[in-house]
Amino acid sequence: MATIKLHFLLVPHIGPGHAIPMIDMAKLLAKQPNVTVTIATTPLNATRYGATLAGHITAGLPLRFLEIPFPAVEAGLPEGCESTDQIPSLDFVPNFLSAIDMLQQKLEERFELIDPRPNCIISDKYMSWTGDFADKYRLPRIMFDGMSCFNELCYNNLYTYKVFDGLPESEPFVIPGLPDRVELTRNQLPPEFNPSSVDTSAFRQRARDAEVRAYGVVINSFEELEQEYVNEYKKLRGGKVWCIGPLSLCDSDDSVNSKRGNVASIDEQQCLNWLDSQEPKSVVYACFGSLVRINTAQLIELGLGLEASNYPFIWVIKSVHREKEVEEWLAESGFEERVKHRGLIIRGWAPQVLILSHPSVGGFLTHCGWNSTLESVAAGVPMITWPQFAEQFINEKLIVQVLGIGVGVGAESVVHVGEEDRFGVKVKSEGVKKAIERVMNNTIEGNERRKRAKELGIIANNAIKEGGSSHLNLTLLIQDIMHHAYTSNKEP
Repeated sequence: MATIKLHFLLVPHIGPGHAIPMIDMAKLLAKQPNVTVTIATTPLNATRYGATLAGHITAGLPLRFLEIPFPAVEAGLPEGCESTDQIPSLDFVPNFLSAIDMLQQKLEERFELIDPRPNCIISDKYMSWTGDFADKYRLPRIMFDGMSCFNELCYNNLYTYKVFDGLPESEPFVIPGLPDRVELTRNQLPPEFNPSSVDTSAFRQRARDAEVRAYGVVINSFEELEQEYVNEYKKLRGGKVWCIGPLSLCDSDDSVNSKRGNVASIDEQQCLNWLDSQEPKSVVYACFGSLVRINTAQLIELGLGLEASNYPFIWVIKSVHREKEVEEWLAESGFEERVKHRGLIIRGWAPQVLILSHPSVGGFLTHCGWNSTLESVAAGVPMITWPQFAEQFINEKLIVQVLGIGVGVGAESVVHVGEEDRFGVKVKSEGVKKAIERVMNNTIEGNERRKRAKELGIIANNAIKEGGSSHLNLTLLIQDIMHHAYTSNKEP
């Protein structure tokens, strides 16, 4: 078979948690021989994520953006609202989802500008319209969900068996058909099975329908992390599942990683200097991702738990929706003054990969988003788990129960985005303190957890190197699409 130059069209979902790993994937693909990558996204997102790619593009990496106008005003959104973390309130969620669906026409209008013609489209699960788009242009569509095979299998079996139907909200049930015994309650389930006050069911059902039709699935994970779940998920998908992660390890350049996802709100060197001044494995890093909007009372409990643990900490506060209340508490309670010698507070975006990989960091207090989870695994750092919404309680089961590299703070139910004030305080500072101590203390249990986390970190880093499982899967993915392109070209 003659070598074919491949062109991948990537369509990320326009939210940081979904877009960041796909930008990493674009970089990874473009580094392979005979591969060109075009990323179709909106102008503001191209600017936002372009910073991490600028050096590579200048150096000649065959990678580019195709900007698609985002119909914000057309859909009834404020101008410039082009990302999930910019949606001003729950009231605008339906408008935002409508705008996402309108992107199909916008991309079709620009498809002839894409030269050479793409051989494959890799698109986010929630850009479900790309299924119809791929059919129209006779392209294989590979779905990217940004989750683990563990999560994919849990979702599939929840859809298939509906074992939670009719159960009280807090009654535990076992997800059937998994290699491990995994228990959840109805009020810990993601919105597909546990709806919030905003009805997104039609949008999610379209994503599910498009998922079933997809040619294959790319997973941001590595096989050694969850081998049994990879095997089972491959059976479901007819073998076309490629684990090519951790995608956060695709670049070893600290200056690039410090800009990953957004411009950091703290000077990179200032952050590193503070970490350098701490003892090895002594620092707790606390960050809840780009979408979590903890209410002020709960945020205070988190802060008090960090303080009571007596460990040095970095606390990332993204309180744009309640900034005034939070700043008043930080100043008037004396909290910031009390912890100034052992606490570093970052307001806004933090260079997370850079922080987690520092030798001083010994624990990560996380909301269990999959990107954060995998970044922690790659850095060999055990976790203090505090899931909030979406699939995060499922991820917590993997971290704590299956992998044995985390301790939960005791969160018992989902807090849907935008409904934080309705839920009040779910976890007290004492629960936070105890979980931190269990992860950080020098006990037999703690040492075993740290050892396991470190081992997984080494395996993760080897997986992406030449000869590693993820590197091999990336090669197999390219070979599969090359074979598909070759046979398509031969068809009359």
